[in-house]
Order: sequence, then C-alpha cells, then structure tokens
Amino acid sequence: MVVATHADVVGPAGRIEVAIDAPAGHAQGVAILCHPHPVHGGTMDNKVVQTLARAFVQLGQRAVRFNFRGVGGSDGQWDEGVGEIDDAMAVVAAQRDAALPLTLAGFSFGSYVAAQVAQRLAVAGQPARRLVLVGPATTYDDMPSVPADTLVIHGEADDVVPLKATLDWARPQGLPVIVLPGVGHYFHGQLTRLRDLVVHGCTQRLGG
Repeated sequence: MVVATHADVVGPAGRIEVAIDAPAGHAQGVAILCHPHPVHGGTMDNKVVQTLARAFVQLGQRAVRFNFRGVGGSDGQWDEGVGEIDDAMAVVAAQRDAALPLTLAGFSFGSYVAAQVAQRLAVAGQPARRLVLVGPATTYDDMPSVPADTLVIHGEADDVVPLKATLDWARPQGLPVIVLPGVGHYFHGQLTRLRDLVVHGCTQRLGG
C-alpha cells in the first residue's frame, strides 16, 4: 500500500509544489527526487521520476517529488540551474528527517541538481547516505564528482545525453556505470527494469 500526500515547501522563490509517496507504516529512509529540465517539459510527474518514487517506496522509503520553480504549482521562473539547486536544498531542509538515512536521486537535469546538492551537503558535514543518478546530465561543465558508491544508470542509445559524456565523466573517478543496451534517454519500455535496478542497487549498497 502506498500513502500519497502533498506537503508544499516555502522556497527561495516562493511555494514549491511537493508530492510524497510513502509506504504504509514507518519509513526506513527519505528519498528526495529531482525531475528533468523544466524548459523541456520536465516535471515531478515524469515517468522516470515516478518510477524512482516506486522503487524507493518498495525499499521502504518516503519518496519526495517536487516541481522546480515555475513548474506546475511552484512559484518563480527558470533560473539557469542555480535557483533550481536552491529549490532542492529547500526541499531537503524541509523534508529531511535526522533519524532516517537520506537518498538523493534525479533523472537527466535532475541528476545534475542531485549531484550538486550532494556536494553541498557533504561540504556542510551533512552528507546524504547515497546518490542515484539516472541518465545524468554529464554534459554540464560543472557536473561534480560524486561518492564512489553512487548508483549511475545510463541508456546505451541515449540521444539527449550521449553515453560517451557519462563515461568520460565517470572514468577519472573510477565510477561504475550501469549501461542498458539499446535503451534511449527516456527508458521507454524499460521502466520496470529501471525500477528493479534501482531497488537492487540500493539494496546492495545497504549490504542487504
């Protein structure tokens, strides 16, 4: 059983629209999920983001999706990625539970935001427990390095963010990348497989 609620957050540009999917009973963690590029139609209801939410609920975690500024019911307007990182930080501050492990996850542009937030939290001495990046926007020049146990999943046939860009980013870090053969950026027809990879990958990182 999944319990769905809304709990909007006040962010630096005003209201941030938030949706929470939670397992029945006590959650074992909190996962903050970042959606793809707002200018190109990305929202918290994107199918990949919803798939990530299902994966984390299956893992017993509270999955928190939200709309960046100017998207859906969120106030403000596109801010070249800078304000969007601030939005995600505001959601983390509002939704993080000190008693529960925190996961940051994102798809495409959302992966870039999640990685930036992970870096900020680590510098502040409050690191996330783990990081999950799906089709990460590694074409950004300031895409940061990430922890060694980060789960990275990319489609071989991605025509939005070429696989080569992600491999070139991951190689200097010695970071493994899970590549789905023949799969494009939006994981069409592969969402169940993606969910299972996230569940398995996060379970392995917990030592379960």
